[in-house]
Amino acid sequence: MVKVIEAPYTQGARESEKVLAVPAGVAKAPGIAMQGRRIRSLVFSTDLAVICHCNADAVLAVYPFTCQPAITQALVSASQRPVLCGVGGSITQGERCVEVALHSEMQGVAAVVVNTSIPLDTLKGLVERVTVPVVVTVCAADEVAQSQIEAGVTMVNVAAGARTAEVVAALRGRYPELPIIATGGPTDASIEATVAAGADAVTWTPPDIRQLERAVMEKARRLAKGRP
Repeated sequence: MVKVIEAPYTQGARESEKVLAVPAGVAKAPGIAMQGRRIRSLVFSTDLAVICHCNADAVLAVYPFTCQPAITQALVSASQRPVLCGVGGSITQGERCVEVALHSEMQGVAAVVVNTSIPLDTLKGLVERVTVPVVVTVCAADEVAQSQIEAGVTMVNVAAGARTAEVVAALRGRYPELPIIATGGPTDASIEATVAAGADAVTWTPPDIRQLERAVMEKARRLAKGRP
């Protein structure tokens, strides 16, 4: 006989589930319009369990391997929010990078992302042939970033470590209308500084899944021994 879980128990299970929440300071970012949504926060992850249990507005899915269509499809299908997918830069370049970007576009990504070491001719090829926004990750407000922006990219993703807010401010002063995504850093103060410098949206790195699992198991062991 099939056992049916009654609705009240199902609702209770949903309410008891932990949701990974982005830091509150991210809400102060003005946001970027993408796929009919206002994007203020992006979770920097390719872990579907984390992505499906966090409240970020979008997903920044960049990983240190050549982009795989199967991974992209899984991310787009499961995320239920815009996915900005890495398609190349230092490892994947030239026509291969463009082909990967075109395939990702057909799979439904909201934007394609390349890193700062991408050759300029490859970047121009992406801009010419891909319809979705092209995002370049920059580490400084220098001549390299300037040439990449002037090649026609849609937006930039600033990842400059402790200098992120400084780089954001420099780019914002030079390009007032340029959509800027930036890493928020580890504290509320660093996030607020990044937003104040001119970032439109903030990327957030969630806790490691092993840390989360460890916390759950420690609680489970305490409860098994009758301790809260």
